[in-house]
Amino acid sequence: MFSEFKKFLISGNVVDMAVGFIFGAAFATVVKSLVANIIMPPVGLLMGGVDFSSLFIALDGKEYPSLSALDAAGAPAIKLGVFFNDAISFTILGFVMFMMVKAYNKLKAAEPVAASAPTTKICPECAMEIPLAAKTCPHCRSIQ
Repeated sequence: MFSEFKKFLISGNVVDMAVGFIFGAAFATVVKSLVANIIMPPVGLLMGGVDFSSLFIALDGKEYPSLSALDAAGAPAIKLGVFFNDAISFTILGFVMFMMVKAYNKLKAAEPVAASAPTTKICPECAMEIPLAAKTCPHCRSIQ
């Protein structure tokens, strides 16, 4: 059982999948930073100086000056700004992954498919399919 598990772990598909997960996690971090630090500040500026990362609704009825103060108090809240940033990050990440899969499928389809060598032939007497190495047709007994 251990040898089967070892064979499974070192097979190409599992290694490829592990590399994909690691790359995906690193890429997600970069996209999250892109959204929070590059995309959302100009969008907030265009919308009248709104800082999306600090948009929240405190559910305990109290006022908090910032998201960090809310988190320090441990108050329940709907964190709209965090949700907006995560939704935009998800959209960008999804689009990039779509484009990568589309490009991969295009490259994969472009590979020529090797034609397999024929293993059978047609008997000239009865028109039945027979193996290439057959000396006599099994259907009509004609000599090949």
